[in-house]
Amino acid sequence: SSSSSNSSSRKEEGSAPSNSFIPSFPRAPSTSDSVRVKCREMLSAALRTGDDYIAIGADEEELGSQIEEAIFQELKNTDMKYKNRVRSRIANLKDAKNPNLRKNVLCGNIPPDKFAKMTAEEMASDELKEMRKNLTKEAIREHQMAKTGGTQTDLFTCGKCKKKNCTYTQVQTRSADEPMTTFVVCNECGNRWKVRLLDRSAYLTADNQALCLTSCFTINDS
Repeated sequence: SSSSSNSSSRKEEGSAPSNSFIPSFPRAPSTSDSVRVKCREMLSAALRTGDDYIAIGADEEELGSQIEEAIFQELKNTDMKYKNRVRSRIANLKDAKNPNLRKNVLCGNIPPDKFAKMTAEEMASDELKEMRKNLTKEAIREHQMAKTGGTQTDLFTCGKCKKKNCTYTQVQTRSADEPMTTFVVCNECGNRWKVRLLDRSAYLTADNQALCLTSCFTINDS
């Protein structure tokens, strides 16, 4: 009967995929917008990378549509911001060095609406996250070293205010056979940066010593 047929179709629609661990989400509304349709297709294709979707039993086409729908609902149009958001999802889903992200999206650990809003840092692989964490720790440590003590000098020119009133601190941050790292603070504007001496034997004890600025960057106080 039509009643049993409708009941059957509702059951199929609400049932989980072949893998019962995958949560079900409401189906994405259809769209006739050519840009949106193309983006849904590209997202689905990215989810097919590595064939993980087969082993997991996920409906990658529907999942791609749900991700696109979440992006569109947030941004409300298909402008460049929308396209960049879609491109970044695709690039990260296809990243051979970050298969766990794709698997987590496919199996529902990362819901479509959450994945649609994730930042580059949140989508990064565990290896890259650890690398960023270590770099942050190193930057904080170097910042703290630059703030403690130091010797006043006019050898350095501040890149911000162009004054030469600076204080420097030398630290052996790498192995003993590597050049000393010099942390510099501008006493005028507070700008901070570091320089690497060309020769480890060269110390800032005279005003005529040559310096090699090989890795200069600014660390601003918060």
